[in-house]
Amino acid sequence: YVCLFLQNHLNRVYYLSLEFYMGRTLQNTMINLGLQNACDESIYQLGLDMEELEEMEEDAGLGNGGLGRLAACFLDSMATLGLAAYGYGIRYEYGIFNQKIRDGWQVEEADDWLRHGNPWEKARPEYMLPVHFYGRVEETRDGSKWVDTQVVLAMPYDTPIPGYMNNTVNTMRLWSARAPNDFNLRDFNVGDYIQAVLDRNLAENISRVLYPNDNFFEGKELRLKQEYFVVAATLQDIIRRFKTTKKGSPGRTSFETFPDKVAIQLNDTHPAMAIPELMRIFVDIEKLDWETAWDLTRRTFAYTNHTVLPEALERWPVELLENLLPRHLQIIYQINQVHLDRIAALFPKDMDKLRKMSLIEEDGCKRVNMAHLCIVGSHAVNGVAEIHSNIIKTEVFRDFSDLEPQKFQNKTNGITPRRWLLLCNPGLAELIAEVIGEEYVKDLGQLQKLNDFAEDAAFIRDVSKVKQDNKVKFAQYLEKEYRVKINPSSMFDVHVKRIHEYKRQVLNCLHIITMYNRIRKNPSAPFVPRTVIIGGKAAPGYHMAKMIIKLITSVADVVNNDPVVGNKLKVIFLENYRVSLAEKVIPATDLSEQISTAGTEASGTGNMKFMLNGALTIGTMDGANVEMAEEAGEENLFIFGMRVEDVAEMDKKGYDAMSYYKKIPELKQVMDQITSGFFSPKNPELFKDLTNMLFKHDRFKVFADFEDYVKCQEKVSKLYQNPKEWTKMVIKNIAATGKFSSDRTITEYATEVWGVEPTDLKIPPPNEPREAIEETARALKKM
Repeated sequence: YVCLFLQNHLNRVYYLSLEFYMGRTLQNTMINLGLQNACDESIYQLGLDMEELEEMEEDAGLGNGGLGRLAACFLDSMATLGLAAYGYGIRYEYGIFNQKIRDGWQVEEADDWLRHGNPWEKARPEYMLPVHFYGRVEETRDGSKWVDTQVVLAMPYDTPIPGYMNNTVNTMRLWSARAPNDFNLRDFNVGDYIQAVLDRNLAENISRVLYPNDNFFEGKELRLKQEYFVVAATLQDIIRRFKTTKKGSPGRTSFETFPDKVAIQLNDTHPAMAIPELMRIFVDIEKLDWETAWDLTRRTFAYTNHTVLPEALERWPVELLENLLPRHLQIIYQINQVHLDRIAALFPKDMDKLRKMSLIEEDGCKRVNMAHLCIVGSHAVNGVAEIHSNIIKTEVFRDFSDLEPQKFQNKTNGITPRRWLLLCNPGLAELIAEVIGEEYVKDLGQLQKLNDFAEDAAFIRDVSKVKQDNKVKFAQYLEKEYRVKINPSSMFDVHVKRIHEYKRQVLNCLHIITMYNRIRKNPSAPFVPRTVIIGGKAAPGYHMAKMIIKLITSVADVVNNDPVVGNKLKVIFLENYRVSLAEKVIPATDLSEQISTAGTEASGTGNMKFMLNGALTIGTMDGANVEMAEEAGEENLFIFGMRVEDVAEMDKKGYDAMSYYKKIPELKQVMDQITSGFFSPKNPELFKDLTNMLFKHDRFKVFADFEDYVKCQEKVSKLYQNPKEWTKMVIKNIAATGKFSSDRTITEYATEVWGVEPTDLKIPPPNEPREAIEETARALKKM
């Protein structure tokens, strides 16, 4: 009864993402269903170890980093908040590559995560759908027809997404490409059976592998095929589901309620082809007039922007679209014409504005600007942190924002406290529950109550002990994996994220060398011991990021084997950083490095995970760091470096790296060591490309923040020598993380973008009496 009611009355949310970085599922499912203790006990009775069983599970690494992990956290929150929501993406046969470090270099290996099968998914061949490519457009009396296409089948695989303790289970549906049985039948007719079978693979390649690029656009045909494949299959599914709610209606389906019943969120521009695809369905198939179709489309879609880096913004060549999706290119041109007519009417003779706001870029090779398509085709556009949303409005998309200011919003990212506290840090989760109760798991704002315990000696001691236990456990893991003896009482200084110039792992590395030089210069001077842990993957084609990894590993080789340094300083490069490894390192971290150049990190979510798990942050005023400082008080974070306005000012007058090199002796020493081959004696020229970049074309101004960063790190070391004061600051940080729950983020999306209301109603389990189920249905009806 409840299910039938839900089917017919609830508005549905569809979250479209090319990435879902889910990690492992077993432990998360046990926690959300409230079964962890029972399962632990049962496994123990069988003489087995639950932790061993959990370690056997492969990570579902269907994402590169923050964007894909955010999508995973959002699915957890949507189920926990009782929203009728679906995640739609691609079931990549190979996820993000496994990273091996060989002789200090990154080497990529295929992530064959499905080799033992996936017990969490269920294939749904009954919902298999055709997706069309290539062909041509034929104009007929009945309108445009897309004909002579190649067909690929989209096979859905469903993964259950359980909410936390509310008997709600949502669905993540991932599409896998299949060749139809009659694929290239003509080849069979001429006897080329082998070629026909080989051609099937071309179709199935669409879902073969995740593109391992984060914040970088690569205009490959296969990638565009992936992007269209997921939206074409998903929109057919959405419309089928919408039509089932209209059963019994006489005549053709009315779509006037479509935007009221269907909300589609585009996670970045990757699923942007959904906009022309929905227009194609409405106009060509359902025979709606253009104006009606466009009104429905705009009211259905909302778009999340995830980056302001120019190299990350998708711009597809018109020539490629014309070949692969000819009808969609026509529709994009028509959307653009209507849009530009409106701009021309509002701003007559302003050709520059027309050029800047067009969906088609004319410079050189004609390209479609997918961010512009998303803005024009959506009713809401959001950034993912206050500072990022402001940059979008005032700089990147200023003309669009000036035209429709009401369209632009902010939705600061969040993380799910179920995975990022209960699952990965049970000691801290239990300790918090002892003093403020368990309700905080679904209402993270309740952590504010911990401020009452910031001066409580017993609580300070308990928080400190949980951290130390986590560090001992992680130190044992590091010793086993890396054969490096770690001092668990040293400060664990951690910098884990994708390797990218803007995230400035290089700045951290320069500080490591500075600390090393200070120890060498005066071995008997007091020094707060540190274990610096850096981890992350570089995109396979990103030369500079790979050089950064090689520099870090080369510095680690020198530092870790220098008898003068001993146990004072250790450097570890974490191999193959992924969700399951994040769950180990984050609870053990003392200092979280969030040091991107101000104005470059859209939000970050790693920063939130560290904060929730009792690490202090050293960071710039960038992304969500700004809001973390607002929530906890700037005095409770280690903030350094240029602000956004300082960076803008420097851009105007020009950044001169050499001036910093000349006036900061420690920086000069560090750079001279790298340049002279101190860390690469067999090949002194090894880091030439890297040093050349730092001196001549460093967009991210590493040297400009070096001095302030080093001074700030001295403050960190000083506070760490006073464990009680350090832990007091830790407690204040944990108490301030309430805002950064993905439950809060999703509640804002639901009420301000999707037009749906979250509910804390617990659906009764199927074994309860019928009266309880009917009572729930009545309660839902009132919503």
